[in-house]
Amino acid sequence: MVEPPAAEPLAAVSAVTSTAVPASGLVDAEPVAGWRDRLRPYGAVLASRARSQLSYRTNFVLDLVSSLLSAVVELAEVWVVFHAATRLGGLEFRQMLLVFGLADLAFSLADLVFGHCDRLPTYLRAGTLDVFYLRPQPLLAQLITSEVSLRRLARASVGLVALVVGLVLCDIDWRPAAVVLLVSSLVSGVAVFAALFVAAGGLQFFLVDGREMTNAFVYGGRYAATQPASVWGRPLRLVFGFFVPMAFTGYLPALVLLGLPGPAWLPGWLGWCAPMAAVWAWSVALGCWRLGVRHYQGGGG
Repeated sequence: MVEPPAAEPLAAVSAVTSTAVPASGLVDAEPVAGWRDRLRPYGAVLASRARSQLSYRTNFVLDLVSSLLSAVVELAEVWVVFHAATRLGGLEFRQMLLVFGLADLAFSLADLVFGHCDRLPTYLRAGTLDVFYLRPQPLLAQLITSEVSLRRLARASVGLVALVVGLVLCDIDWRPAAVVLLVSSLVSGVAVFAALFVAAGGLQFFLVDGREMTNAFVYGGRYAATQPASVWGRPLRLVFGFFVPMAFTGYLPALVLLGLPGPAWLPGWLGWCAPMAAVWAWSVALGCWRLGVRHYQGGGG
């Protein structure tokens, strides 16, 4: 048995510890260190993915340009519509820029982190997903951090520019509440679109090769979010207004910022409920994901 050290050194060490590092500091530091240890593997994977894309500079630049052009074309479609009609759904083009910017920026940021979840059918057919089960990290966290596409930053820049221009051109009363609404609606919009990607991934465990069907809701929802919800019919208002809450990502928060009342079934004050829409979207997404994971029996099943 190892003999304990002498009493004097122990007393000296305890005295130094008690004076140099408070006990409360040790308690507060332990959870932070634990979270850092848990997140370190994910950070290492994402960093390696980013370096691999940056190593091929020509290909990376071409990817950025193609992503930028596709986003510009989508914004140009909105301009063409308003070039033929000065108002659509009660909104002018400068007001529509605000709707488009909020929704498109939220989608682009969610697509940057969660967009590669649509590769899950490939993993299922090839049996690659079984490798994820061998690692001590949660399955969904591994899938999210398995890839990062930096080219999607170009798409996000178009949404950001549209949002900034819309905020500048529109007459907005910049009270503290308006700033809180803008930030909360953008964060909630990212969460709503991220939940769509996760829900689509969870359904793939049942569909296996149903990417086109789930993309109809993910990318179709993104297109609906960049349009004024006042032009939707009643069935679409129910689907993309509440069940798949696309109206909460851009249109409804923009109505609050602009001080507009909103159409029937979608009053403007609902723009404050964007965080609740994000909670609802993630509740459905996690439910789909858990059901899918329980249904999965392996690549050979």
